Amino acid sequence: MVAEVIEGKLKVHSSLVEALSLDRQGRPRIAAVGGGGKTTLLKRLAKEYQASGAKPAVITTTHMKAEDFPGFLIDPSVEEILETRERVGCVFAGARAGEGKIKILPKVVLERVLEIPGPVLIEADGARRLPVKIPAEHEPALLPQITCVLSVYGLDAVGRRISEVCFRAEMAADFLQKDAGDILEPKDIAMLAVSDRAGRKGIAGSMEYMVVLNKADTDRRQETAVDIWREIKNRKCGNTKVLVTSMQEALPEEYKNV
Repeated sequence: MVAEVIEGKLKVHSSLVEALSLDRQGRPRIAAVGGGGKTTLLKRLAKEYQASGAKPAVITTTHMKAEDFPGFLIDPSVEEILETRERVGCVFAGARAGEGKIKILPKVVLERVLEIPGPVLIEADGARRLPVKIPAEHEPALLPQITCVLSVYGLDAVGRRISEVCFRAEMAADFLQKDAGDILEPKDIAMLAVSDRAGRKGIAGSMEYMVVLNKADTDRRQETAVDIWREIKNRKCGNTKVLVTSMQEALPEEYKNV
């Protein structure tokens, strides 16, 4: 399920590309930051682009789990990336990082990937699978070529203790003026999403910014998403696009081993 919150109601879209209005971007460079669910989100986008014949490349500027499925390359050359992208229709690529992960490609390879004509999807933040995070001083790792930033939050975090659901919980609690043992509320997600110290950190003027509320697997969570949208609007950020997603069921089997 992919929906956009418009005037307090969910408008369901047929695809992420449609919901994000990414079809307007000729050379989309899309980064996912924030909480858990970023990899799944980018895989869904990759699937959609691949189905349309757009041949996306998926990379990371931090770390991503190394996987074993067609089109996933570790320590590849530029030629291997381009050949795989052409043959498979989609390529995932990164340098070996150890502990079953990949990291950012070497500079010369990265620069060539960012020059390809199709979409480039970038995991630009880490959250250790927790649904919410606040960035440290060095985060997120946004490249200047990025055209759109998706700030991801897991709706399963709402109603639970900050210490249980937030990466860098003490920092998040301090930012929210709460204790780490306090409950995370919809207004807290909104506060993170609109702040230049949190969700909007590092966003350049040329980059589009959108909030993605993931794991909307129940009616109650979808209602919570609308509550968060209202809180964002109340903070004079009413033009911020808010998407509500439930992703896992939409992935092909070879993409589900995360």
